[in-house]
Amino acid sequence: MPDAYALDAMARAGMGAYRADLSSSVLWLDDRAATLLGIPPVSGPLPTGTVEAQIHPDDRPVLGELVTGALDAGSFEAEFRMAGSPDRWIATRGRVTCEPSTGHLTGVAGVIFPRVRTSLHHAAELVEDLPTTFFSLNRNWRFSYVNTEAERVLGRPRAELLDGDIWELYPAALSNAFETYYRRAMSSGEPVSFDAYYPEPLNAWYEVRAMPTAEGLSVYFFDVTERRRLQEETERIARRAQLTAAVTTSLAQTLDAEEAVAALARTLVPQLADWCVVTLLDADGAIRPSAMRDIGWWHADPAARPLVEEYTRHRMDALMGESFLMRTLRTTDVVRVPDDAAARIRAVLRPGRAQDLITELAPESGTVLPLRGRGRTLGAITLFNGADRPPLDGADLLTAQDIAARAGLALDNAYLYASQRGVAEELQRSFLTEPPQLDHLDVAVRYVPAAQAAKVGGDWFDVFQHPDGPTVVVIGDVTGHDLHAAATMGQLRSMLRGIATTTVPQPAALLTQLDRAIEAVAPGTVATAVVMTLEPVGPDGDVLVRWSNAGHPPPMLLDGEGDVVTLSRTNLLLGIRAETVRTEQTFAVRPGSTLLLYTDGLVERRDDGGLRGGLDRLRATLRDLRGERGTDPLCDELVQRLLPAAPEDDMALVAVRPRRTAG
Repeated sequence: MPDAYALDAMARAGMGAYRADLSSSVLWLDDRAATLLGIPPVSGPLPTGTVEAQIHPDDRPVLGELVTGALDAGSFEAEFRMAGSPDRWIATRGRVTCEPSTGHLTGVAGVIFPRVRTSLHHAAELVEDLPTTFFSLNRNWRFSYVNTEAERVLGRPRAELLDGDIWELYPAALSNAFETYYRRAMSSGEPVSFDAYYPEPLNAWYEVRAMPTAEGLSVYFFDVTERRRLQEETERIARRAQLTAAVTTSLAQTLDAEEAVAALARTLVPQLADWCVVTLLDADGAIRPSAMRDIGWWHADPAARPLVEEYTRHRMDALMGESFLMRTLRTTDVVRVPDDAAARIRAVLRPGRAQDLITELAPESGTVLPLRGRGRTLGAITLFNGADRPPLDGADLLTAQDIAARAGLALDNAYLYASQRGVAEELQRSFLTEPPQLDHLDVAVRYVPAAQAAKVGGDWFDVFQHPDGPTVVVIGDVTGHDLHAAATMGQLRSMLRGIATTTVPQPAALLTQLDRAIEAVAPGTVATAVVMTLEPVGPDGDVLVRWSNAGHPPPMLLDGEGDVVTLSRTNLLLGIRAETVRTEQTFAVRPGSTLLLYTDGLVERRDDGGLRGGLDRLRATLRDLRGERGTDPLCDELVQRLLPAAPEDDMALVAVRPRRTAG
């Protein structure tokens, strides 16, 4: 056994010492050695069997062979597991002694110490049993280790993989992300992570992590094919939703049917098809080529767009009754041409340029979808794909059908809009007659409807000669912006004219009588109005003006000197309280001065100062136009300068200018 100094040093290093006499099958252990072997320390010899019982059964033969084989070298090193703790390893180093005359082994002496191998053992077991593919490559790009999962995923047994060249066994890994990143990791010593697809026989997407080691590369990779599929499907769903939203926005931005539909082709290509043609039926809905027009088209390839445009110019004349487009329009079914589309479309076209063009455009598949409105077919969308793209199917087909349905309703709305707008304007203009020819007054009138049909409503004007001589000028506005407001406006205009022509023409009295009539005939109606009478006085053409205002924007006077006077006196609106006491004002106007009556549509803007700001703009514009000689040019300039391109409200305007007396 070692001396006291050696024992102390060994204890500090975690080592224990032992000596065995094999002839008598006993051995001696110091306290540290006994503790490492899990044996209570004793001062005397122990049977060798006591120590052997502490060693794992699988390691006992190996250990015995190792000691016996050390006769020639005189020393040995070994590792063994403890019987009760197979994850706990002990290392030993020692020398053997033998009988000089016979050379037989007689004894062993050495040291033991713990071997930190537990984590490695666990790691090996974990790597082997991992559900993740793991393999190691040496620096010659040969497999040095593969776990069970790697055998399964790589499709080869371990015996075939080990020591096999990865580039020979998996040649598709060359010249792509696998080779690029593996070589980068090996040369740089830095780990890499990447996603890559490996074709048949693996046919899968993988997330790969390669870590350089002293021996080569350790590679983990995970099959992410399903995750990739879900991700791509999510992206496709998002793109389809974005496409549908874009189409909806595009259709909502205009009520012009042709503009809305023509924009569809560019929106659908290339998201759903390589190229597209949008067709409209005429308003009568007749399904015949002469009543059909290709209104929009687009191709993903700029070089092919002139061909598509030319095709749309010729195909209607070439269409036969059994064409796919005609079939969709007649049946409202989605008609699909899944393959050989160019030849099959040629067969339903009359010989000529259209046949040549469809051959040159070479669609492999096509889909025709109806554009349906409320109970009627309005047109169709035809989507074409080339040989490099599969036919429209699945979720993409459903998206195309949804878009066609939305487009059909948008078309129907556009047609209804045009119809309603026409009815509304016709109704409105039927009440707004041209003013009479007057000897002493120049009169000009203007009416501009709102841009939206639903907002054509209650603005009106009237100019007529009273039987007793004065000219009566009226302007008014019924609250509301719809056909009901327009109809109510017609009632009020007729009632006021009837009252005026049968009574004394006094503005305040006329408004009072109209207010009472509203209460009796049209309760709930609220309106504003200005009634003005103009009567010649004196030899120079001067005119006496009487006027009364029921809550209407104030008339303005542009006098001969270019000054603008606002006639701001007003009373309560019509339809609020019939017993309202109404007042009127009187003043004289000289020839060359202009009276202006208007509705709020000329001046009021929600986003630009409201009514007050509009009145300021009107006054400034009138001053700027003070040299304008005619009432018609004056009205035209006011409309052009003050109205937006798409008015939100309808507008009525009356300009009256006394005429100088001849002589």
